[in-house]
Amino acid sequence: MAIYDIAVIGGGINGAGIARDAAGRGLRVALCEQDDLGGHTSSASSKMIHGGLRYLEYGAFGMVRDALREREALLRAAPHIIRPLRLVIPHAANAARPRWMVRLGLFLYDLLGCGGSLPGSRAVNLRRHPAGAALRSEFVHGFSYHDCRVQDARLVVLNAVDAAERGADVFTRTRCTAAVRGAAEWRLDLAGRQTITARCLVNAGGPWVHRVLDGVTPRTPRLSLRLVAGGHIMVNRLAEHPHSYLLQNDDRRVVFVMPWEERWTLIGTTEREFRGDPAEVRTSDAEVDYLCAAVNRYFRRAIRPEDVVRRFAGVRPLFEAGRKKKNASAVTREYHLDLNRGGAPLLSVYGGKLTTYRKLAEEAVNMLCPAFNLAVRPWTRGARLPGGDLGGDVEWFRRKVAREFSFLPESVTARWARTYGSRLYRFANGINDVAGLGEDFGGGLSRREVDHLRAEEFAVTADDILHRRTALGLGASKAAVDRLQKYLAR
Repeated sequence: MAIYDIAVIGGGINGAGIARDAAGRGLRVALCEQDDLGGHTSSASSKMIHGGLRYLEYGAFGMVRDALREREALLRAAPHIIRPLRLVIPHAANAARPRWMVRLGLFLYDLLGCGGSLPGSRAVNLRRHPAGAALRSEFVHGFSYHDCRVQDARLVVLNAVDAAERGADVFTRTRCTAAVRGAAEWRLDLAGRQTITARCLVNAGGPWVHRVLDGVTPRTPRLSLRLVAGGHIMVNRLAEHPHSYLLQNDDRRVVFVMPWEERWTLIGTTEREFRGDPAEVRTSDAEVDYLCAAVNRYFRRAIRPEDVVRRFAGVRPLFEAGRKKKNASAVTREYHLDLNRGGAPLLSVYGGKLTTYRKLAEEAVNMLCPAFNLAVRPWTRGARLPGGDLGGDVEWFRRKVAREFSFLPESVTARWARTYGSRLYRFANGINDVAGLGEDFGGGLSRREVDHLRAEEFAVTADDILHRRTALGLGASKAAVDRLQKYLAR
Protein backbone atom coordinates (compact mmCIF):
# COMPACT_ATOMS: atom_id res chain seq x y z
CA MET A 1 0.00 0.00 0.00
CA ALA A 2 1.45 3.35 -1.08
CA ILE A 3 1.91 5.94 1.69
CA TYR A 4 1.77 9.68 1.00
CA ASP A 5 1.87 12.92 2.96
CA ILE A 6 -0.81 14.58 0.84
CA ALA A 7 -3.40 13.11 -1.51
CA VAL A 8 -5.04 15.62 -3.86
CA ILE A 9 -8.37 14.78 -5.49
CA GLY A 10 -8.99 16.82 -8.63
CA GLY A 11 -6.64 17.43 -11.54
CA GLY A 12 -7.85 20.87 -12.53
CA ILE A 13 -5.72 23.96 -12.13
CA ASN A 14 -6.05 24.18 -8.35
CA GLY A 15 -5.33 20.50 -7.71
CA ALA A 16 -2.35 20.46 -10.08
CA GLY A 17 -1.00 23.67 -8.56
CA ILE A 18 -1.27 22.32 -5.02
CA ALA A 19 0.42 19.05 -6.02
CA ARG A 20 3.27 20.97 -7.62
CA ASP A 21 3.79 23.28 -4.65
CA ALA A 22 3.70 20.43 -2.13
CA ALA A 23 6.03 18.18 -4.12
CA GLY A 24 8.48 21.06 -4.46
CA ARG A 25 8.62 21.33 -0.68
CA GLY A 26 9.66 17.69 -0.35
CA LEU A 27 6.28 16.18 0.55
CA ARG A 28 5.14 12.82 -0.85
CA VAL A 29 2.16 13.67 -3.05
CA ALA A 30 -0.49 11.76 -4.97
CA LEU A 31 -2.70 13.60 -7.48
CA CYS A 32 -5.87 11.78 -8.54
CA GLU A 33 -8.07 12.93 -11.46
CA GLN A 34 -11.20 11.09 -12.64
CA ASP A 35 -10.73 12.14 -16.30
CA ASP A 36 -7.94 13.98 -18.15
CA LEU A 37 -5.94 16.76 -16.53
CA GLY A 38 -7.86 20.01 -16.94
CA GLY A 39 -10.55 18.08 -18.75
CA HIS A 40 -13.49 20.17 -17.55
CA THR A 41 -13.69 23.67 -16.04
CA SER A 42 -9.99 24.48 -16.35
CA SER A 43 -9.96 23.94 -20.12
CA ALA A 44 -13.30 25.69 -20.70
CA SER A 45 -12.24 29.17 -19.62
CA SER A 46 -12.04 32.42 -21.56
CA LYS A 47 -8.30 31.69 -22.01
CA MET A 48 -7.20 34.75 -20.06
CA ILE A 49 -4.84 35.56 -17.21
CA HIS A 50 -6.29 38.82 -15.96
CA GLY A 51 -7.09 40.91 -12.93
CA GLY A 52 -10.82 40.99 -13.54
CA LEU A 53 -11.54 44.56 -14.59
CA ARG A 54 -15.30 44.16 -14.18
CA TYR A 55 -14.99 43.11 -10.52
CA LEU A 56 -13.90 46.62 -9.59
CA GLU A 57 -17.54 47.54 -10.10
CA TYR A 58 -18.40 45.29 -7.15
CA GLY A 59 -15.66 46.64 -4.89
CA ALA A 60 -13.37 43.58 -5.12
CA PHE A 61 -10.22 45.71 -5.02
CA GLY A 62 -8.17 43.23 -3.00
CA MET A 63 -8.95 40.35 -5.32
CA VAL A 64 -8.14 42.42 -8.41
CA ARG A 65 -4.85 43.61 -6.88
CA ASP A 66 -3.82 40.04 -6.03
CA ALA A 67 -4.83 38.80 -9.48
CA LEU A 68 -2.79 41.52 -11.21
CA ARG A 69 0.26 40.58 -9.14
CA GLU A 70 -0.24 36.94 -10.07
CA ARG A 71 -0.59 37.96 -13.72
CA GLU A 72 2.96 39.30 -13.55
CA ALA A 73 4.30 36.19 -11.79
CA LEU A 74 2.70 33.82 -14.30
CA LEU A 75 3.85 35.83 -17.31
CA ARG A 76 7.42 35.39 -16.07
CA ALA A 77 6.91 31.72 -15.19
CA ALA A 78 5.44 30.59 -18.51
CA PRO A 79 6.11 33.10 -21.29
CA HIS A 80 5.68 30.38 -23.93
CA ILE A 81 2.00 29.71 -23.11
CA ILE A 82 1.09 33.09 -21.54
CA ARG A 83 1.37 36.18 -23.73
CA PRO A 84 0.32 39.84 -23.46
CA LEU A 85 -3.14 40.55 -24.81
CA ARG A 86 -4.15 43.95 -26.19
CA LEU A 87 -7.82 44.73 -25.62
CA VAL A 88 -10.03 47.50 -26.89
CA ILE A 89 -13.26 48.64 -25.23
CA PRO A 90 -15.52 50.35 -27.80
CA HIS A 91 -17.81 52.85 -26.14
CA ALA A 92 -21.33 53.62 -27.30
CA ALA A 93 -23.03 56.92 -26.57
CA ASN A 94 -25.89 55.12 -24.82
CA ALA A 95 -23.73 52.61 -22.93
CA ALA A 96 -24.84 51.54 -19.45
CA ARG A 97 -21.51 52.78 -18.08
CA PRO A 98 -20.56 56.37 -18.98
CA ARG A 99 -17.09 57.06 -20.38
CA TRP A 100 -15.89 58.64 -17.15
CA MET A 101 -16.76 55.45 -15.25
CA VAL A 102 -14.85 53.24 -17.68
CA ARG A 103 -11.88 55.62 -17.59
CA LEU A 104 -11.91 55.60 -13.77
CA GLY A 105 -12.07 51.81 -13.71
CA LEU A 106 -9.08 51.54 -16.01
CA PHE A 107 -7.15 54.09 -13.94
CA LEU A 108 -7.75 51.95 -10.82
CA TYR A 109 -6.80 48.83 -12.77
CA ASP A 110 -3.47 50.39 -13.73
CA LEU A 111 -2.94 51.61 -10.16
CA LEU A 112 -3.64 48.19 -8.62
CA GLY A 113 -1.26 46.64 -11.15
CA CYS A 114 1.56 48.44 -9.34
CA GLY A 115 3.46 49.41 -12.48
CA GLY A 116 3.82 45.91 -13.91
CA SER A 117 5.49 45.02 -17.19
CA LEU A 118 2.40 45.58 -19.36
CA PRO A 119 1.54 49.02 -20.79
CA GLY A 120 -1.12 51.09 -19.09
CA SER A 121 -4.54 51.96 -20.44
CA ARG A 122 -5.37 54.89 -22.69
CA ALA A 123 -8.24 56.46 -24.59
CA VAL A 124 -8.30 55.74 -28.34
CA ASN A 125 -10.00 57.14 -31.42
CA LEU A 126 -11.46 54.08 -33.13
CA ARG A 127 -11.43 55.76 -36.52
CA ARG A 128 -7.64 55.82 -36.31
CA HIS A 129 -7.01 52.67 -34.27
CA PRO A 130 -6.45 49.35 -36.12
CA ALA A 131 -9.20 47.68 -34.09
CA GLY A 132 -11.75 50.24 -35.22
CA ALA A 133 -11.91 49.01 -38.84
CA ALA A 134 -13.92 45.92 -37.86
CA LEU A 135 -16.47 47.93 -35.86
CA ARG A 136 -19.67 49.67 -36.89
CA SER A 137 -19.27 53.32 -37.82
CA GLU A 138 -21.09 54.68 -34.74
CA PHE A 139 -18.27 53.51 -32.47
CA VAL A 140 -15.80 56.38 -32.44
CA HIS A 141 -14.44 56.49 -28.91
CA GLY A 142 -12.90 53.69 -26.90
CA PHE A 143 -10.15 52.60 -24.54
CA SER A 144 -7.28 50.16 -24.78
CA TYR A 145 -5.60 48.20 -22.01
CA HIS A 146 -3.57 45.02 -21.54
CA ASP A 147 -4.06 41.65 -19.90
CA CYS A 148 -2.75 38.20 -20.90
CA ARG A 149 -3.99 35.20 -22.84
CA VAL A 150 -3.17 31.62 -21.88
CA GLN A 151 -3.36 28.09 -23.18
CA ASP A 152 -5.44 27.11 -20.17
CA ALA A 153 -5.29 23.31 -20.44
CA ARG A 154 -1.52 23.40 -20.95
CA LEU A 155 -1.17 25.50 -17.81
CA VAL A 156 -2.79 22.63 -15.89
CA VAL A 157 -0.66 19.99 -17.60
CA LEU A 158 2.61 21.85 -16.98
CA ASN A 159 1.83 22.10 -13.28
CA ALA A 160 1.16 18.36 -13.16
CA VAL A 161 4.32 17.62 -15.15
CA ASP A 162 6.38 19.74 -12.75
CA ALA A 163 4.76 18.00 -9.78
CA ALA A 164 5.61 14.59 -11.23
CA GLU A 165 9.20 15.58 -11.94
CA ARG A 166 9.49 16.69 -8.31
CA GLY A 167 8.34 13.27 -7.11
CA ALA A 168 4.53 13.34 -7.14
CA ASP A 169 2.54 10.38 -8.43
CA VAL A 170 -0.10 11.55 -10.93
CA PHE A 171 -3.05 9.23 -11.55
CA THR A 172 -5.28 10.30 -14.45
CA ARG A 173 -8.58 8.63 -15.40
CA THR A 174 -8.69 7.34 -11.86
CA ARG A 175 -11.64 8.08 -9.63
CA CYS A 176 -11.37 8.07 -5.86
CA THR A 177 -14.32 5.86 -4.91
CA ALA A 178 -13.96 6.02 -1.12
CA ALA A 179 -12.11 8.12 1.45
CA VAL A 180 -12.10 6.83 5.03
CA ARG A 181 -10.83 9.19 7.68
CA GLY A 182 -8.86 8.07 10.67
CA ALA A 183 -7.35 9.99 13.53
CA ALA A 184 -3.95 10.31 11.83
CA GLU A 185 -4.38 9.22 8.22
CA TRP A 186 -6.73 8.76 5.27
CA ARG A 187 -7.38 5.52 3.44
CA LEU A 188 -8.34 6.14 -0.21
CA ASP A 189 -9.59 3.65 -2.78
CA LEU A 190 -8.47 4.58 -6.30
CA ALA A 191 -10.75 2.70 -8.68
CA GLY A 192 -8.97 0.19 -10.85
CA ARG A 193 -5.57 0.93 -9.37
CA GLN A 194 -4.89 0.55 -5.67
CA THR A 195 -5.57 1.66 -2.13
CA ILE A 196 -3.35 4.38 -0.72
CA THR A 197 -2.96 6.14 2.60
CA ALA A 198 -2.23 9.82 3.16
CA ARG A 199 -1.73 12.00 6.20
CA CYS A 200 -3.74 14.85 4.62
CA LEU A 201 -6.45 14.97 1.99
CA VAL A 202 -7.01 17.93 -0.34
CA ASN A 203 -10.41 18.15 -1.99
CA ALA A 204 -9.84 20.17 -5.17
CA GLY A 205 -12.85 18.74 -6.97
CA GLY A 206 -13.95 22.08 -8.41
CA PRO A 207 -17.64 21.74 -9.30
CA TRP A 208 -17.49 18.23 -7.82
CA VAL A 209 -16.22 19.43 -4.42
CA HIS A 210 -19.46 18.39 -2.70
CA ARG A 211 -19.49 15.04 -4.47
CA VAL A 212 -16.01 14.35 -3.09
CA LEU A 213 -17.27 15.20 0.39
CA ASP A 214 -20.19 12.81 -0.11
CA GLY A 215 -17.65 10.01 -0.49
CA VAL A 216 -15.87 10.85 2.76
CA THR A 217 -16.45 8.64 5.82
CA PRO A 218 -17.51 9.90 8.30
CA ARG A 219 -19.57 12.67 6.70
CA THR A 220 -18.06 16.16 6.73
CA PRO A 221 -19.90 19.53 6.77
CA ARG A 222 -20.19 21.47 3.51
CA LEU A 223 -19.90 25.16 2.73
CA SER A 224 -22.08 27.05 0.26
CA LEU A 225 -21.22 26.50 -3.40
CA ARG A 226 -22.85 28.13 -6.40
CA LEU A 227 -22.45 26.48 -9.81
CA VAL A 228 -22.48 28.84 -12.78
CA ALA A 229 -22.13 27.65 -16.38
CA GLY A 230 -20.12 29.76 -18.81
CA GLY A 231 -20.55 29.17 -22.54
CA HIS A 232 -18.19 30.11 -25.37
CA ILE A 233 -18.25 29.91 -29.15
CA MET A 234 -15.62 30.01 -31.88
CA VAL A 235 -16.07 31.37 -35.40
CA ASN A 236 -13.76 32.04 -38.31
CA ARG A 237 -11.52 35.00 -37.62
CA LEU A 238 -13.45 38.28 -37.52
CA ALA A 239 -10.48 40.63 -38.00
CA GLU A 240 -6.87 40.40 -39.17
CA HIS A 241 -5.28 42.57 -36.48
CA PRO A 242 -4.02 41.08 -33.17
CA HIS A 243 -6.27 43.11 -30.85
CA SER A 244 -9.07 41.66 -28.74
CA TYR A 245 -12.25 43.38 -27.62
CA LEU A 246 -14.19 43.75 -24.41
CA LEU A 247 -17.80 44.53 -25.34
CA GLN A 248 -20.28 46.05 -22.89
CA ASN A 249 -23.63 44.35 -23.31
CA ASP A 250 -27.04 45.88 -22.59
CA ASP A 251 -27.47 43.71 -19.47
CA ARG A 252 -24.22 45.18 -18.01
CA ARG A 253 -22.33 41.94 -18.60
CA VAL A 254 -19.21 41.96 -20.74
CA VAL A 255 -18.25 39.73 -23.66
CA PHE A 256 -14.68 39.04 -24.79
CA VAL A 257 -13.85 38.70 -28.49
CA MET A 258 -10.33 37.33 -28.95
CA PRO A 259 -8.23 36.06 -31.88
CA TRP A 260 -7.42 32.40 -31.24
CA GLU A 261 -4.53 30.75 -33.04
CA GLU A 262 -4.32 31.87 -36.67
CA ARG A 263 -7.79 31.13 -38.00
CA TRP A 264 -10.38 31.57 -35.28
CA THR A 265 -12.08 34.07 -33.01
CA LEU A 266 -13.11 33.08 -29.48
CA ILE A 267 -16.23 34.73 -28.05
CA GLY A 268 -17.47 34.43 -24.46
CA THR A 269 -18.70 34.12 -21.93
CA THR A 270 -22.24 33.63 -20.67
CA GLU A 271 -23.32 33.06 -17.08
CA ARG A 272 -26.27 30.95 -16.01
CA GLU A 273 -27.13 28.95 -12.93
CA PHE A 274 -26.32 25.27 -13.39
CA ARG A 275 -27.74 22.11 -11.88
CA GLY A 276 -26.78 18.61 -12.86
CA ASP A 277 -23.57 16.78 -13.72
CA PRO A 278 -20.83 19.31 -14.60
CA ALA A 279 -19.39 16.82 -17.09
CA GLU A 280 -22.57 17.20 -19.17
CA VAL A 281 -22.62 21.00 -19.44
CA ARG A 282 -23.12 22.38 -22.95
CA THR A 283 -23.42 25.81 -24.55
CA SER A 284 -27.11 26.08 -25.35
CA ASP A 285 -28.65 27.51 -28.51
CA ALA A 286 -29.93 30.44 -26.43
CA GLU A 287 -26.37 31.20 -25.28
CA VAL A 288 -25.13 31.05 -28.87
CA ASP A 289 -27.84 33.55 -29.84
CA TYR A 290 -26.84 35.79 -26.91
CA LEU A 291 -23.16 35.85 -27.91
CA CYS A 292 -23.93 36.41 -31.59
CA ALA A 293 -26.22 39.32 -30.71
CA ALA A 294 -23.52 40.89 -28.51
CA VAL A 295 -21.01 40.74 -31.34
CA ASN A 296 -23.47 41.99 -33.97
CA ARG A 297 -24.22 45.07 -31.92
CA TYR A 298 -20.61 46.18 -32.42
CA PHE A 299 -19.14 44.55 -35.52
CA ARG A 300 -19.67 45.38 -39.18
CA ARG A 301 -19.61 41.71 -40.10
CA ALA A 302 -22.58 39.94 -38.55
CA ILE A 303 -22.28 36.36 -37.31
CA ARG A 304 -25.04 33.78 -37.14
CA PRO A 305 -25.39 30.54 -35.20
CA GLU A 306 -24.52 28.58 -38.33
CA ASP A 307 -21.14 30.36 -38.41
CA VAL A 308 -20.12 28.73 -35.12
CA VAL A 309 -17.41 26.12 -35.69
CA ARG A 310 -17.13 25.08 -32.06
CA ARG A 311 -18.99 25.68 -28.83
CA PHE A 312 -17.80 24.72 -25.34
CA ALA A 313 -18.81 25.39 -21.75
CA GLY A 314 -17.51 24.91 -18.24
CA VAL A 315 -19.05 25.01 -14.79
CA ARG A 316 -17.49 27.51 -12.41
CA PRO A 317 -17.71 26.64 -8.72
CA LEU A 318 -18.23 29.98 -6.97
CA PHE A 319 -17.88 30.39 -3.23
CA GLU A 320 -20.50 32.77 -1.90
CA ALA A 321 -20.33 33.74 1.73
CA GLY A 322 -23.28 35.42 3.40
CA ARG A 323 -26.46 36.38 1.62
CA LYS A 324 -26.90 34.93 -1.87
CA LYS A 325 -26.62 37.52 -4.65
CA LYS A 326 -29.38 37.55 -7.25
CA ASN A 327 -26.95 38.19 -10.11
CA ALA A 328 -24.22 35.59 -10.59
CA SER A 329 -22.05 38.25 -12.27
CA ALA A 330 -21.79 40.00 -8.91
CA VAL A 331 -20.20 36.94 -7.30
CA THR A 332 -16.44 37.48 -7.44
CA ARG A 333 -13.94 34.71 -8.13
CA GLU A 334 -12.38 34.87 -4.69
CA TYR A 335 -11.53 31.48 -3.23
CA HIS A 336 -11.96 29.97 0.22
CA LEU A 337 -9.84 27.22 1.79
CA ASP A 338 -11.76 25.20 4.37
CA LEU A 339 -9.48 23.22 6.69
CA ASN A 340 -11.25 20.59 8.79
CA ARG A 341 -9.19 19.06 11.61
CA GLY A 342 -11.73 16.55 12.90
CA GLY A 343 -9.18 13.75 12.51
CA ALA A 344 -6.60 13.56 9.74
CA PRO A 345 -6.64 17.02 8.07
CA LEU A 346 -9.08 17.65 5.20
CA LEU A 347 -8.67 20.80 3.10
CA SER A 348 -11.49 21.64 0.69
CA VAL A 349 -11.02 24.26 -2.03
CA TYR A 350 -14.00 26.47 -2.88
CA GLY A 351 -13.92 28.85 -5.84
CA GLY A 352 -10.83 30.32 -7.44
CA LYS A 353 -9.76 31.16 -10.99
CA LEU A 354 -6.88 30.43 -13.34
CA THR A 355 -5.06 33.66 -12.57
CA THR A 356 -4.81 33.14 -8.82
CA TYR A 357 -4.19 29.38 -8.74
CA ARG A 358 -0.51 29.73 -7.75
CA LYS A 359 -1.33 31.92 -4.76
CA LEU A 360 -4.18 29.59 -3.77
CA ALA A 361 -1.83 26.59 -3.93
CA GLU A 362 0.81 28.34 -1.85
CA GLU A 363 -1.72 29.24 0.84
CA ALA A 364 -3.14 25.71 0.83
CA VAL A 365 0.25 24.07 1.37
CA ASN A 366 1.14 26.67 4.00
CA MET A 367 -1.98 25.64 5.93
CA LEU A 368 -0.99 21.97 5.79
CA CYS A 369 2.70 22.36 6.62
CA PRO A 370 2.17 22.35 10.43
CA ALA A 371 0.81 18.79 10.14
CA PHE A 372 4.30 17.72 9.00
CA ASN A 373 6.34 20.09 11.18
CA LEU A 374 7.59 21.41 7.86
CA ALA A 375 9.23 24.82 7.69
CA VAL A 376 10.19 24.87 4.00
CA ARG A 377 9.59 28.31 2.57
CA PRO A 378 7.21 28.91 -0.36
CA TRP A 379 9.08 28.61 -3.64
CA THR A 380 6.78 28.94 -6.65
CA ARG A 381 6.56 32.74 -7.08
CA GLY A 382 9.89 33.02 -8.86
CA ALA A 383 10.00 29.53 -10.37
CA ARG A 384 9.57 28.76 -14.06
CA LEU A 385 7.04 26.26 -15.28
CA PRO A 386 8.40 23.52 -17.57
CA GLY A 387 9.54 25.04 -20.86
CA GLY A 388 9.52 28.61 -19.54
CA ASP A 389 13.32 29.02 -19.51
CA LEU A 390 13.56 30.37 -23.06
CA GLY A 391 16.94 32.06 -22.76
CA GLY A 392 15.51 35.29 -24.20
CA ASP A 393 12.19 36.85 -25.04
CA VAL A 394 9.45 34.94 -26.85
CA GLU A 395 10.09 36.43 -30.30
CA TRP A 396 13.82 35.72 -30.04
CA PHE A 397 13.08 32.12 -29.11
CA ARG A 398 10.59 31.69 -31.97
CA ARG A 399 13.18 32.89 -34.50
CA LYS A 400 15.84 30.62 -32.94
CA VAL A 401 13.61 27.55 -33.32
CA ALA A 402 12.74 28.51 -36.91
CA ARG A 403 16.47 28.66 -37.79
CA GLU A 404 17.31 25.38 -36.09
CA PHE A 405 14.48 23.51 -37.83
CA SER A 406 14.50 25.40 -41.12
CA PHE A 407 13.37 22.27 -43.00
CA LEU A 408 9.94 22.64 -41.34
CA PRO A 409 7.19 25.16 -42.12
CA GLU A 410 7.34 28.22 -39.90
CA SER A 411 3.78 27.48 -38.74
CA VAL A 412 5.07 24.26 -37.15
CA THR A 413 8.15 25.74 -35.47
CA ALA A 414 6.12 28.70 -34.18
CA ARG A 415 3.57 26.29 -32.69
CA TRP A 416 6.32 24.25 -31.08
CA ALA A 417 7.85 27.38 -29.55
CA ARG A 418 4.61 28.69 -28.06
CA THR A 419 3.39 25.26 -26.94
CA TYR A 420 6.48 23.60 -25.48
CA GLY A 421 9.00 26.38 -24.99
CA SER A 422 12.44 24.96 -24.27
CA ARG A 423 10.99 21.47 -23.76
CA LEU A 424 10.45 21.02 -27.49
CA TYR A 425 14.02 19.69 -27.58
CA ARG A 426 12.85 16.67 -25.60
CA PHE A 427 11.25 15.29 -28.74
CA ALA A 428 12.84 17.34 -31.55
CA ASN A 429 16.52 17.18 -30.59
CA GLY A 430 18.62 15.45 -33.23
CA ILE A 431 15.95 15.67 -35.93
CA ASN A 432 17.54 16.78 -39.21
CA ASP A 433 14.70 16.32 -41.68
CA VAL A 434 10.95 15.83 -41.87
CA ALA A 435 11.31 12.05 -42.12
CA GLY A 436 12.85 11.96 -38.67
CA LEU A 437 9.56 13.10 -37.13
CA GLY A 438 7.64 10.06 -38.34
CA GLU A 439 4.03 9.94 -39.44
CA ASP A 440 2.19 13.26 -39.82
CA PHE A 441 -1.32 13.25 -38.36
CA GLY A 442 -2.21 16.62 -39.88
CA GLY A 443 -1.34 20.22 -39.02
CA GLY A 444 2.30 19.29 -38.45
CA LEU A 445 1.45 16.92 -35.56
CA SER A 446 4.05 14.18 -35.89
CA ARG A 447 4.45 10.75 -34.37
CA ARG A 448 7.51 12.01 -32.49
CA GLU A 449 5.43 14.76 -30.86
CA VAL A 450 2.55 12.38 -30.09
CA ASP A 451 4.92 9.92 -28.41
CA HIS A 452 6.30 12.73 -26.28
CA LEU A 453 2.80 13.78 -25.19
CA ARG A 454 1.97 10.20 -24.21
CA ALA A 455 5.23 9.60 -22.35
CA GLU A 456 5.64 12.92 -20.55
CA GLU A 457 2.32 14.79 -20.54
CA PHE A 458 -0.20 12.09 -19.54
CA ALA A 459 -2.04 12.18 -22.89
CA VAL A 460 -4.14 9.10 -23.69
CA THR A 461 -6.75 9.96 -26.32
CA ALA A 462 -6.86 11.98 -29.52
CA ASP A 463 -9.03 14.54 -27.73
CA ASP A 464 -6.36 14.95 -25.02
CA ILE A 465 -3.79 15.74 -27.69
CA LEU A 466 -5.82 17.82 -30.12
CA HIS A 467 -7.74 19.98 -27.66
CA ARG A 468 -5.80 20.02 -24.38
CA ARG A 469 -2.12 19.49 -25.26
CA THR A 470 -2.12 21.33 -28.60
CA ALA A 471 -4.61 23.64 -30.30
CA LEU A 472 -4.97 21.54 -33.44
CA GLY A 473 -8.44 20.15 -32.83
CA LEU A 474 -10.45 22.72 -34.77
CA GLY A 475 -8.49 22.28 -37.99
CA ALA A 476 -8.26 18.49 -37.83
CA SER A 477 -10.19 16.39 -40.35
CA LYS A 478 -12.16 13.35 -39.24
CA ALA A 479 -9.77 11.11 -41.16
CA ALA A 480 -6.77 12.62 -39.33
CA VAL A 481 -8.46 12.21 -35.95
CA ASP A 482 -9.27 8.57 -36.74
CA ARG A 483 -5.67 7.86 -37.78
CA LEU A 484 -4.39 9.43 -34.57
CA GLN A 485 -6.80 7.48 -32.40
CA LYS A 486 -5.88 4.20 -34.12
CA TYR A 487 -2.18 4.94 -33.55
CA LEU A 488 -2.81 5.66 -29.87
CA ALA A 489 -4.80 2.43 -29.56
CA ARG A 490 -1.87 0.47 -30.98
